[in-house]
Amino acid sequence: MSPGAGKTRKGATARKKVAGRTPVEAQFELRLYVAGQTSRSLAAFANLKKICDEHLAGRYRIEVVDLVKNPQLAQGDQILAIPTLVRKLPEPIKKIIGDLSDTLRVLVGLDIRPAS
Repeated sequence: MSPGAGKTRKGATARKKVAGRTPVEAQFELRLYVAGQTSRSLAAFANLKKICDEHLAGRYRIEVVDLVKNPQLAQGDQILAIPTLVRKLPEPIKKIIGDLSDTLRVLVGLDIRPAS
């Protein structure tokens, strides 16, 4: 065996492709746009956190953007309604509008297979 064979470069992540699914080690970068601490905003975050914990355990990062504090940030992702969830990674970018209470709709929208 040659030196370094079977090793990944420092900082590189080994990824295994599964037919019809995202890579097993895929990291999800999610951005949730909200407007203050409204009941819909809080519900959207709670629903998203629950879905991620159940279906993406340890493979996600959530960034919450409060458009009351930073309205100019809505332009970058072309946000027209709130709350809106934007999946930045893995590509392609996807958006889901609403409080994320329909778990199946969110999973389909993010291309995530339900955990068995």
